[in-house]
Amino acid sequence: MRAVVTRVSRASVEIESRIAGKIDRGFLILLAVAPDDSESDVEILAEKICRTRIFSDSNGKMNLDLESVNGSLLIISQFTLYADVKSRRPSFSHAAKADLAQNLYEKFIDACKSRGFHVESGEFGADMQVESINDGPVTLIFDSKNL
Repeated sequence: MRAVVTRVSRASVEIESRIAGKIDRGFLILLAVAPDDSESDVEILAEKICRTRIFSDSNGKMNLDLESVNGSLLIISQFTLYADVKSRRPSFSHAAKADLAQNLYEKFIDACKSRGFHVESGEFGADMQVESINDGPVTLIFDSKNL
């Protein structure tokens, strides 16, 4: 699994002119699933992201995690993170098929909720418009195979 995690002061996702999810301070997570991913990847990634300390403490150092700042998560499925861009037209053959990807996407949402966080999400497979106010900006890339 891959995730692009951006620290935000607020973020939202709109689907068909309605707000489907909206958070204030926290993480906007763009999440992709690979064909060989499993529930263990979900747990590894959820734990790592939710415990990563990238919020500033009183000394201005990135020393606080999501829980410390009472942050929320906005999780968006984004299979394009597994794009092969060697040619001018990207190939998405390295992304998981929809049934596996949706299952693990939903399990990732549940894994973050089970850790006590408020989670909002997009809709798997939908055309979405995502807005965010990046804080910092701070953006990190996580891959469950490299943690």
